[in-house]
Amino acid sequence: MKKRKLGNLEVSALGFGCMGLSYGYGPATDKQQAIHVIRAAVERGVTFFDTAEVYGPFTNEEVVGEALAPHREQVVIATKFGFDIAPDGQRRAGLNSRPEHIKQVAEASLKHLKTGIIDIFYQHRVDPDVPIEDVAGAVKDLIQAGKVKHFGLSEASANTIRRAHAVHAVTAVQSEYSIWTRDPEPEVLPTCEELGVGFVPWSPLGQGFLTGKIDASTKFESTDFRAVFPRFTEEARKANQAVVDLLTQIARRKNATPAQIALAWLLAQKPWIVPIPGTTKIHRLEENIGSASVELTAEDLKEINATASNIPIQGARLPESILQMSYR
Repeated sequence: MKKRKLGNLEVSALGFGCMGLSYGYGPATDKQQAIHVIRAAVERGVTFFDTAEVYGPFTNEEVVGEALAPHREQVVIATKFGFDIAPDGQRRAGLNSRPEHIKQVAEASLKHLKTGIIDIFYQHRVDPDVPIEDVAGAVKDLIQAGKVKHFGLSEASANTIRRAHAVHAVTAVQSEYSIWTRDPEPEVLPTCEELGVGFVPWSPLGQGFLTGKIDASTKFESTDFRAVFPRFTEEARKANQAVVDLLTQIARRKNATPAQIALAWLLAQKPWIVPIPGTTKIHRLEENIGSASVELTAEDLKEINATASNIPIQGARLPESILQMSYR
């Protein structure tokens, strides 16, 4: 697996988003199977794993910690704080990035992850009630105490990234980014480039839609959050199929799959972009990893961008209540 840099942190060109093993896409994967998939990723050269306290809550961090314990020195583990979750796992309404809470979450995450240090500690969503300077200061304290190595932000605006970076260097910004979600392009990506901050696209396969395995007839379980996502209504899926058709067309030419083209397109955008696709299946893991070997020429990229720019994506990427927390 090729390597890339997030700030000055070296990681595999593709990371692994662990959320879906425990949360979000229907019932949790059997714990032993989840551990098996994570360890299979390590064996295949993946060194960057992404989790968060809110995934479960806590259960995802625990699975990730157990799976990676034998490989701890070879891997980078990122987790996140920022939602208001009680120590017993009860999720309260809203966000909580008060400095004292950030430090409590760090202590809890260290225990769940069975580790002495968190490699990247992201603010999961920007808290409008807490100045970002205070948040950056709290993480800086944790870094100076040897409990955290790097500071990250998720779904933050360019202005917030700048303000945070002025207090303590931001190593990585994580936001949704893919061929059908281009929100970071106008302001966030140029800011990251200017400041030397790495970028981590979450949901690089469009919550599975860009793999071509979901169509207008797909049914989602009530525990699958896509069941309430505007972009996943039957009507929207029918309209958005044009994006998958484009990826499929390029994939045939490249002897690849639509998922591999979607990931290769992201990797081709900037050398400091590290997508974190997730999966519960070994063969999908191998398919995702294979994208790092797909070469898209300047002509391929030009064709993809020209065609994609003429496809109007139907449906917001997230429900309004969650969207309101983004790009603050």
